[in-house]
Amino acid sequence: MSKILPIMYEEKPCYDIVITRDFSELEQAALPFAGKEKKACIITDSMVVCHYAEAVKEILSKIYDRVEIFVIPAGEPNKNLEEVKKAYAFLIEQKFNRKDVLFALGGGVVGDMTGYIAATYLRGVDFIQIPTTLLAQNDSSIGGKTGVDFDGYKNMVGAFKMPRLVYMNLGTLNTLDNRQYFSGFAEVMKHGIIKDAKFYSWLIENMYEICEKDLDVLEEMVYRSCSIKKAVVEKDPLEKGDRALLNFGHTIGHAIEKSKNFELLHGECVALGCVAAAYISWKKDMIDMDTYYEIRDMFVPFYLPISIDSIDAKEVLALTKSDKKAESGFVKFALLKKLGNAVIDTTVTDEEILAAINEIYFNEEENA
Repeated sequence: MSKILPIMYEEKPCYDIVITRDFSELEQAALPFAGKEKKACIITDSMVVCHYAEAVKEILSKIYDRVEIFVIPAGEPNKNLEEVKKAYAFLIEQKFNRKDVLFALGGGVVGDMTGYIAATYLRGVDFIQIPTTLLAQNDSSIGGKTGVDFDGYKNMVGAFKMPRLVYMNLGTLNTLDNRQYFSGFAEVMKHGIIKDAKFYSWLIENMYEICEKDLDVLEEMVYRSCSIKKAVVEKDPLEKGDRALLNFGHTIGHAIEKSKNFELLHGECVALGCVAAAYISWKKDMIDMDTYYEIRDMFVPFYLPISIDSIDAKEVLALTKSDKKAESGFVKFALLKKLGNAVIDTTVTDEEILAAINEIYFNEEENA
């Protein structure tokens, strides 16, 4: 049986998150947004298309007049306006109109791009998220943030566009390689660190089952992780306040991601950013040393990095200060008052940022 999390805005239902283990309930879940007078376009990437596109197309063909598939090249470097333009051209050629529906079938890149296309094509069409990665299921598919990178700057162009439905098939996690899987886990861990110390402890207690992709444990993990994000985005849908807490680990993480030319996965950079943010929290006497080292070391059993070599600390600092979250010359950091309780801080100095970057910098010569 699926688990359903309803997302509410202004005390009104907005969309459901359906958490299940296969695609058997997709037809019924998508039916309210379908019709034989409507077309559907599945937007997916070159990795996912061979796994799930035809199966999803077969299901949607029962409830839509016509179903098309549009494929973008996989990977963060292709999350750009050029690929969006190709999607616009395809939709125009296939005569998609405002009553038709887009389906984002893939990870965070596909979901963000499809959402942005849906927000801007014909000034807005409906879209449905079908996230196939742990990162997308726990983070990017929820909350309506959409966008693309611009000249290497992460998510610099975008819009808020709520999906009509988020359908999570946990079975898709079995086709992820371990690096992609654990990259997604960084966002799960982040949710516990910033909002729920009991959930954080549960993750550590269920470490083996999580690493082995035990479906019963994954279902509980995804449900609890999504519940945390649900509570935050319902309270602050347009990121004018507490939603910025979800950026814990992302400020320095995004800077590292760009500095390394996206050689590292997003979740790997988030893990590094979480370590850096926890370090700043310790040095500002917000958490104690033991809490910092526990947070840092607990990424290791989940195969996530806590240090990095070959980075230019000054370049990462500059990229951090150019982040879209910076305001009036100050960088908005999500920091920790204690495990499970994050706050927004705009007083972090360049010296503190540099110290945090140097904390995660691994120098082989110094450590030889």
